[in-house]
Amino acid sequence: MAEAPRVILKSGKDQSLMRYHPWVFSGAVKKTKGSFTEGDVVDVYNNKDHFLGKGHYQPAAITVRMLTFEERGIDQAFFREKLQSAIDLRKKAGLMDDDATNVFRLVNAEGDGLPGLIIDYYNGTAVIRAHSVGMYRWFNQLVHILRELMGSRLVAVYNKSGESLPHQAQVDRQEGYLWGAEQTTRVKEHGLTFEVNWQEGQKTGFYIDQRENRELVRGYALNADVLNLFGYTGGFSVYAAAGGCRSVTTVDSSQVAIEQAEENMRLNFGQDMAHQALARDAFKYLQHNGGGFDLMVIDPPAFAKHYNVLPNAIQGYKKLNRMAIEKIRPGGIIFTFSCSQVMSRDHFRKMAFAASANTSRRVRILGQLNQPADHPINIYHPEGEYLKGLILQVDG
Repeated sequence: MAEAPRVILKSGKDQSLMRYHPWVFSGAVKKTKGSFTEGDVVDVYNNKDHFLGKGHYQPAAITVRMLTFEERGIDQAFFREKLQSAIDLRKKAGLMDDDATNVFRLVNAEGDGLPGLIIDYYNGTAVIRAHSVGMYRWFNQLVHILRELMGSRLVAVYNKSGESLPHQAQVDRQEGYLWGAEQTTRVKEHGLTFEVNWQEGQKTGFYIDQRENRELVRGYALNADVLNLFGYTGGFSVYAAAGGCRSVTTVDSSQVAIEQAEENMRLNFGQDMAHQALARDAFKYLQHNGGGFDLMVIDPPAFAKHYNVLPNAIQGYKKLNRMAIEKIRPGGIIFTFSCSQVMSRDHFRKMAFAASANTSRRVRILGQLNQPADHPINIYHPEGEYLKGLILQVDG
């Protein structure tokens, strides 16, 4: 039998894998053995010929995404085991049988031991997104396993990998249904209704990771005038309205997203809610029109995707939050977030401190926010903790 292809690490570069970190960076690679191409499974060894694990190879900064640290096959049984474990976790979290919520993340990449794979569940449709060619090659088998494990809960599987696959990958990027067909694009979250466009929307169509934070906003919204910046399709706005706010303004740069936000408000409240939806730049809106609000939600896209731009990103977050702190009414509440993976929780708190210190107002932290249980974080992969947020109260 031919020897499996190998990636051999430089001396001393095995320490992160010995601690079960799931990435091998290109700078750690000493040499390779055997013939393989992007997406193939390779064995990883240290410089002393000690086996470290197996993973998907790609010619990029992250050269291997580790699938296992054991001597075992990467086959249908492996993926079935991982998917079953992911489903079991969502059952324990109460998401599989919740009549009020039928949208959640089913597989969260490294958090579920399947680096490079995201699966979001939308009321019967699984939207699957690959970030590696290795995972993309398994789509047909993954559909078969999902159908077996999910049974009648699953009516369709949609491939949304066109933009998430590596840019240099030589693969067919055509998106579409891998099995089944569209039956409904409406979902329920905590009893509220949303229209989701997974075919044309950002990511898989809805920011599922903010589910519990949206519910917290509902609890703070009574009689408040609310501003939802970077509001996308209005998730936080709908929850604020459900919490009894006096008025809500949704601001997003995308006209398509703003129209969807208006539709989501109509789905839940008809024409009765005082909702203003504006396709505007959030920074400019806050600078010129940000006064008169009791509750603000600031949920921008990732300002920093790489460490080399983190300092500039921190300045962007600082400017945004400083303006919000200056503008909000006395006693007002700010929900502020970062989804930048390279922005650590410590970075984010220091940013909020600096933004507050540049004003003359008293600011308190009422809560620290994270991603929910269906977005689990592999403890050996701290990069998986990408979403962080603060609830701030501003007095004076």
